[in-house]
Amino acid sequence: MSAVICGSLAFDTIMTFEGRFSEQILPDQLHILNVSFLVPALRREFGGCAGNIAYSLRQLGGTPLPMATVGSDGVEYVTRMKTQGINTEFVREVNDTYTAQAMIMTDRDNNQITAFHPGAMMQAHITRIEARSDIRLGMISPDGRDAMQQHAEQFKAAGIPFVFDPGQGLPMFDGKELAHFVELASWVTVNDYEARMLCDRIGLSCAEMSKQVQGLVVTLGEQGCEVWIDGDKTVVPPVQAEAVVDPTGCGDAFRGALLFGLEQGWSLARCAALGNRVGAHKIASRGGQNYALNLAKIDV
Repeated sequence: MSAVICGSLAFDTIMTFEGRFSEQILPDQLHILNVSFLVPALRREFGGCAGNIAYSLRQLGGTPLPMATVGSDGVEYVTRMKTQGINTEFVREVNDTYTAQAMIMTDRDNNQITAFHPGAMMQAHITRIEARSDIRLGMISPDGRDAMQQHAEQFKAAGIPFVFDPGQGLPMFDGKELAHFVELASWVTVNDYEARMLCDRIGLSCAEMSKQVQGLVVTLGEQGCEVWIDGDKTVVPPVQAEAVVDPTGCGDAFRGALLFGLEQGWSLARCAALGNRVGAHKIASRGGQNYALNLAKIDV
């Protein structure tokens, strides 16, 4: 069974700030904010939510179908995915633009500040989702605004259950639009900050929202995650990481595991538990796509 993963393919420029953002940003001076961070460590990685999630799902033995757009500079990325056994039939090249770019700065407490240039991602809606016998599952992750809305409608029309994962794209939508996404989706996954924003905008609690879908997952970082089903909450405990090196892509690694479990027909709590294990493994590696999973070790 294949899973269509709608979202971005991006190049991540990852920088490390050795101090704390909280020590550099004065709360009472935000109206004249003018800060500079010295970042002695810098590297460029393959990233983007669709790419990271597809990488995680493929590592677990799943069959990802990323649906995304790249710019004229994206050939290297597409070639790399092919060598990893990831089907790129739904990845399109858009000329005269760059592949999406994320500039991510992480401080010593693993807080992050990100600047994102969407580039070719803004044309992601040009690829349509159609019903197909081998496609049984989907995910809407952060993408171009039009693409997120149209792909959600297309998943529903094709009878393909999907996970709504708005991520950093959540602020683009008002309460009515977000409520419609929830209405169309089978599952919703957000982190704790996004959960508060989503609940505030649609005017529902997590318990109430979970009654409108098959399940809601709220990730809590090092504290594990919450699984909400029909108004009831289950706390899935965290997994201790062997090393904390780089949080970039941990949420996407979790979501790849979530999709893998859903492909297998697991309970949502079991899917989330695998997500916690994969996320704990990923955080010990730099970048979103540089880890290798030992399936026996993470108990798949």
